[in-house]
Amino acid sequence: MDDPFKPRKSRSPRATRFLAVDAWIDSSLYEAGFKLGEWWERLTIFSRRFRVTGWRRCLVELASEAATLGAAGSVVMLALAMPAFEETSKDWRSQGDFAVTFLDRYGNEIGQRGIIQRDSVPVDEFPDHVVKAVLATEDRRFFTHFGIDFLGLTRAMQENVRANSVVQGGSTITQQLAKNLFLSNERTVERKVKEAFLSLWLEMNLSKKEILQLYLDRAYMGGGTFGIAAAADFYFGKKIKDLTLAEAAMLAGLFKAPAKYAPHINLPAARARANEVLTNMVQGGFTTEGQVLSARLHPADVIDRGNKKSPDYFLDWAFEEAKRVAQKSGVHSMVARTTIDMNIQAAAEESLEYHLRQYGKEYGVSEGAIVVIETNGAVRAIVGGRDYGASQFNRATKALRQTGSSFKPYVYATAMENGFTPGSVISDGPISWGGWSPKNYTRGYSGRMTLTTALVKSINTVPVRLAKDHLTTKPIKALIQAMGVESEISTHKTMVLGTSGMTVMDQATGYSVFADNGMTGLRHGITQLITHGGDVVYDFDRDAPEPHRVLSEKAAAQMNSMLVQVPEIGTARRAALPGIRSAGKTGTTQAYRDAWYIGFTGNYTCAVWLGNDDFTSTRNMTGGSLPAMTWQRLMAYAHQNIELKPIPGIEHPFIEMPAAEKPAGAGKKPTDTTPEIERPRVLSAATTRVLRAMTQMFRKAPALETPAEPKTLSAL
Repeated sequence: MDDPFKPRKSRSPRATRFLAVDAWIDSSLYEAGFKLGEWWERLTIFSRRFRVTGWRRCLVELASEAATLGAAGSVVMLALAMPAFEETSKDWRSQGDFAVTFLDRYGNEIGQRGIIQRDSVPVDEFPDHVVKAVLATEDRRFFTHFGIDFLGLTRAMQENVRANSVVQGGSTITQQLAKNLFLSNERTVERKVKEAFLSLWLEMNLSKKEILQLYLDRAYMGGGTFGIAAAADFYFGKKIKDLTLAEAAMLAGLFKAPAKYAPHINLPAARARANEVLTNMVQGGFTTEGQVLSARLHPADVIDRGNKKSPDYFLDWAFEEAKRVAQKSGVHSMVARTTIDMNIQAAAEESLEYHLRQYGKEYGVSEGAIVVIETNGAVRAIVGGRDYGASQFNRATKALRQTGSSFKPYVYATAMENGFTPGSVISDGPISWGGWSPKNYTRGYSGRMTLTTALVKSINTVPVRLAKDHLTTKPIKALIQAMGVESEISTHKTMVLGTSGMTVMDQATGYSVFADNGMTGLRHGITQLITHGGDVVYDFDRDAPEPHRVLSEKAAAQMNSMLVQVPEIGTARRAALPGIRSAGKTGTTQAYRDAWYIGFTGNYTCAVWLGNDDFTSTRNMTGGSLPAMTWQRLMAYAHQNIELKPIPGIEHPFIEMPAAEKPAGAGKKPTDTTPEIERPRVLSAATTRVLRAMTQMFRKAPALETPAEPKTLSAL
């Protein structure tokens, strides 16, 4: 046993160093903790000097919460605005250097599109009273705010409350430019947030002079004109530098509502609006009452251009088509012969406005869109909204709206291509598909029924059962795309009942395949592009791809045999044409947000959509009500004085009935006694046939050979 009193051997040098390091770490941590505690105590004592108690503490807490919520709100708003900023990466300054003059199908000039850059007059060269008139009316604090004028917004709200209506707008010129350059006119909170952020972006990246220049060059001024310089020439036949104060005031008044105050349409309203602009100039301190007195006493006169309206929605669409077609040619200034029929265009506009004016409040609907396509693929009319002056957003070609039951024919067409027939029997009963249990409009079920009955009665469960048990959604989407539909269609199971968004143009294009016996690839708005020297840049008959078949003749005939029954005994009886067989399908989306009727005859296909820009619900409006009535009024006009063609698969285009009898529900309510609009006869059907035959002969005739140069005497 070791003696405890015996001295131990000394530790090794390494162990001694480890013990020293350990002791140093312990002492250092202790001292650091002690000093940190002292520092924290001193900081606490110092902070007590700033402690707020009583009512002041309440204010501090509120400010703290406001800062927190404000930071969170800023993050949310920035997230909403990020998609809008993607637009700024594009070449948004350029409008393209295309300049196109448009002719209708008969060769009459109907409008122009495109801006030649030299036509843009620098703001520095504007008369002083022109700039003052615009600023006094549109944005008095333009040179002092940073894109959003909170003082101006407050003033506008006060004036609107005082007048109990919207008499002043709070948007600045920068905000209006942001909307014109990057956004649509849809009235949503998301759009307003994007507009605010883009306004700040414009203010940071452009000078005030550049913003004002772009605004004056890009704004729609009525009459199919864009930019104040073009408007000065259109209305007064003058250059912008030569405008008088009265004329400048009239032009400045157009920015608010160009269609309403266009002087060539409503000169008294334009003069009254100009008088308001002069008052704004006085109130804003831009001029004195004595200086505007002469302009008040001698209001501006305009060039007499009649009441001819420009088909602006069609021209916007045709301009994009012209640029796409002519892109490879290198020609940028040209004349485009289009397919538009101005009589049908006017009838389409009249039918939409008539029914919205008569029944819009009753159904709670404010907007609509129409596309008419002849069976040869020519687009005869486009109505992109109720008022182009109020909104240049083309609802016919750009707005994606759910299609509802008007989507079902695509499902049935796919079924016809896969061996089903109109007489095939499918069960109308409860069905579930991955947790989704769609129900019929009536909430009831009718048991086993034919596909014809299911389509005519617009049963929901039958197309769902077809897709679930027999087709799947992929071949349905493939057929729709093959039919010429450009809208992106989802393959989600709910697509069967029309939850995917489609444009009115795409709906008309898809249904035109049924009208053209299963052929597609014919839709067009331009027949020829010609240089001002007469050279043909593009000819549809020569350069367009050949049409191709996407639906067999048998399937097309089967579909048409079902669709003709919809306006006769189905959901679209109000669309029935007097004495003429037609086919089509209604569509109504969830909560009555969108209502459709797409129908066709052997001559025309027409798609009608009605709804609200803000996606609010209508008052129980279905596709078989107002859309069907709008379609019927328009198509009854379009089929006057023309040679009627049968629907493919349907033997006769006429309905056998007594001459004095009118079809049930011929598009009007019992209280509606307004006579139908009549289409003037231009040429007889026989003359039209002869002229068309001659046209085909000339097109097929070989080109004439260029005669040889005569020999000179020296050559002899």
